[in-house]
Amino acid sequence: MSLEDILIYIEKQLDTYLEQYCDKNMQEAIAYSLKAGGKRFRPMLCALTCEAFSSNYKKAIPFSVAIEYIHTYSLIHDDLPSMDNDDFRRGKLTSHKKFDEATAILAGDGLLNLAFEILIDNLRKNFSKDILEASYEVAKASGTRGMIRGQILDIKAENKNLNDKEILDIYENKTGKLIIASMKSGAILGGANEKELDIITKLAYNLGVAFQIKDDILDIIGDEEKIGKPLNSDIKNNKATYVSIYGLEEAKKQYNKLSREVLDGLKNLGVENKLIYQYLEKLINRES
Repeated sequence: MSLEDILIYIEKQLDTYLEQYCDKNMQEAIAYSLKAGGKRFRPMLCALTCEAFSSNYKKAIPFSVAIEYIHTYSLIHDDLPSMDNDDFRRGKLTSHKKFDEATAILAGDGLLNLAFEILIDNLRKNFSKDILEASYEVAKASGTRGMIRGQILDIKAENKNLNDKEILDIYENKTGKLIIASMKSGAILGGANEKELDIITKLAYNLGVAFQIKDDILDIIGDEEKIGKPLNSDIKNNKATYVSIYGLEEAKKQYNKLSREVLDGLKNLGVENKLIYQYLEKLINRES
């Protein structure tokens, strides 16, 4: 079993669950955004963290699928004219440009609801405290105490000067909470104990902040073909970012510091020989 094997399996399951749970009237619009590419970062984190503690990643697959559905819904809505008003995502027309604004809104709504239908159905069929707790982590991270909180803070921050605490609050919620939930739910399903869950939560927080800082850096100096959208979109939208506050070099330093702490956290868990370590070590050097 390799990272590529797990990624291929997750890709197939994204399609399988869509065919099983999604009404045919919405399949085209939902599949368009779901199959637009992407690293499948969050579902891989969930599956690989589960594998690190149990050597069985398949127990986490319903969660991996649900998390990627939630992430994709957030991107569809993030691109809308009322949000970031982006025309391209991953090198393709955004949903509201490919179809229309109403269809894009409904596609996002559909993905969010599909995610929780999948999680609840999985809980019905395989009821256990671990599955219940893992489902709650995903729900909490997706809502008004997580990703949605981060989104509204991000909108309110436009054209404002933010301090370090305020920018990190946005990053923790908009990006970090779903990353934390991806790893924590996988760890719960894999049988991690309380001490291990605490370490996972802390390193996943660092990973989430680092991931957002890297996005800020790539928005300035990335390759448009690799990142799939025009550079300087944050500047265009007057968004406060780590780069705009501290400058490019300081952002790079902070990214490297947080990345080292993530890998150190995995070593503390004794999983440096597991696929999760290999995956994150490669991801740290991403260019898109």
